[in-house]
Amino acid sequence: MLRCTSRTPFFLCVVLLLLPTLATAEIKPDTLLVQMRDGVSLSTDVYRSADWTTGPVVLVRTPYDKSRVASVAEQFVDAGYAAVIQDCRGRLESEGVFIPYNNEGQDGYDTIEWLNRQDWCNGRIGMWGASYFGATQWQAAAEKPDGLIAICPTATWTDFYRNLYQGGSIRISMLTSWAARMSQPEGATQPTDWNSVFMRLPLSEVDDQIGWPIPWFENMLTHPRPDGYWHRLELSDEVGELDLAIQHVVGYYDFFSRESVDNFKLMQERASTLSVRKKQQLILGPWDHGTIGRSKVGDYDFGETAVWDRNAANIDWLDRFLKDTSKAKLKAFSPVRYFSMGDNQWYDATSWPPNGVKHTSFYLHSNGNANTRNGDGRLSRKAPRSAQPADEFVSNPADPAPANVFDENREIHQVTFGPVDQSSISDRDDVLVFTSGSLEEDIAFAGNAKARLFVSADTPDADWVVKLIDVHPNGFAQNLVVGVMRGQFRNSELELEPLEPNKVYEIEVDLGPVAATVQKGHELRIDICGAYFPLFDRNTNTGKGPYNGETLISHERVYHSPKQPSRLILPIKR
Repeated sequence: MLRCTSRTPFFLCVVLLLLPTLATAEIKPDTLLVQMRDGVSLSTDVYRSADWTTGPVVLVRTPYDKSRVASVAEQFVDAGYAAVIQDCRGRLESEGVFIPYNNEGQDGYDTIEWLNRQDWCNGRIGMWGASYFGATQWQAAAEKPDGLIAICPTATWTDFYRNLYQGGSIRISMLTSWAARMSQPEGATQPTDWNSVFMRLPLSEVDDQIGWPIPWFENMLTHPRPDGYWHRLELSDEVGELDLAIQHVVGYYDFFSRESVDNFKLMQERASTLSVRKKQQLILGPWDHGTIGRSKVGDYDFGETAVWDRNAANIDWLDRFLKDTSKAKLKAFSPVRYFSMGDNQWYDATSWPPNGVKHTSFYLHSNGNANTRNGDGRLSRKAPRSAQPADEFVSNPADPAPANVFDENREIHQVTFGPVDQSSISDRDDVLVFTSGSLEEDIAFAGNAKARLFVSADTPDADWVVKLIDVHPNGFAQNLVVGVMRGQFRNSELELEPLEPNKVYEIEVDLGPVAATVQKGHELRIDICGAYFPLFDRNTNTGKGPYNGETLISHERVYHSPKQPSRLILPIKR
């Protein structure tokens, strides 16, 4: 039995948690080889009830072993579907070469075309699954196959670049550990020192530290801009034209949170017809990538109200559109269901952000000594009325500010996107801390948070990482959302602009979608630093790119004055 420990590579844990528990299926599938347009055959399990004649089909495509989806296939069969589970090209029992996402569009199309020719399929087809499973849905849908009517893409992308990169910084630990697992040669062993792997410079050599060449992984690391390399995996133009019923699901702590919410907004606001716009639903919970539907996430338990039965909700969604679609059978549903952290309640809305929120500024103040949680950094709704000294911190690539928890040997002890007590991290001198103090009333917000900062650095490049934190009365500092902006990317992701030493720039840092109530007696806080390692790669501060391993120590500043009003902006609920 596989187990996740503090030393298990992060993305391996995610994959194991997202997959259903391996079980012996009561319904033995028929295993078929389905031929793609280029002659490659993909191993495909077909699950049907004993009395099945014809009806709707749910297709699941996975690179992680179709036998692990047996228990879910049974649920679909019990719900009145034929379930078709397929190993992706080059994985497990399927022929071909696996290159992530490279063939999923055409293979998905070809498989759906094959389904339409089977007498046990009535031509009404849905797709299901999270993460990579979810991406195969979007990629197949973008090819516009006949018969695909409804999908349930959970925690996934339509623009793969924006899944990996945020503000010019790449999610190094997630991508690296996943690439190592998905490319592991026969007889090779996984690295034992992941800290050394994540610390390897230049980025173009990270696969050397893993122990074997991974060309597709190296290419992802060495294309930090959304240039032509990524165009085949940018689907937003295609999917906006689709006539599909789509249930979008993601958690605030998921690295797919922005992408999944943007997918929903794209379809609800830009789909070609009003009828398509009305067939979209967004479910937003307090989860990370491996805990969708659970109450315990990272170091925090959101309680029983956070528990959500994903499979049941997905089946209910598919039933609406794949079975009897008469108006009498189509029950009303809320376009948006979102969970608010803090008060731990679910809310309904017609859009994201919910109607009526007011974008409210919380301004940064200090006497120039905001370093650590014992400093003098303050958050206030009042803007600065007089000049205040800037706050400075040092960003050292050899000792990056951590995202989570390190042990006494400075090795990674816990790597998660979920909530982890930030108290020990905020004791570091390279972290600026700005707090409201104990709140006299609740602050409730829902939407995308952001920070607008006036900053400078003495190096050609530097990162600014902003964490939004709810400090509980017992001292637990719960990270809610985080954003990063790499200085060279401040104006454009394509045309990079080095920083001029010590010149002040205004930047905006997107913190992502969030809904929370920071309660009376708690503190609202933001931390600002120069790294969020190893969830994001370290900035070398040289601006020389992924093929160069040189580093510089950067002295970064954050300014707050009447003319340079750095601030946090929250979508406050009225």
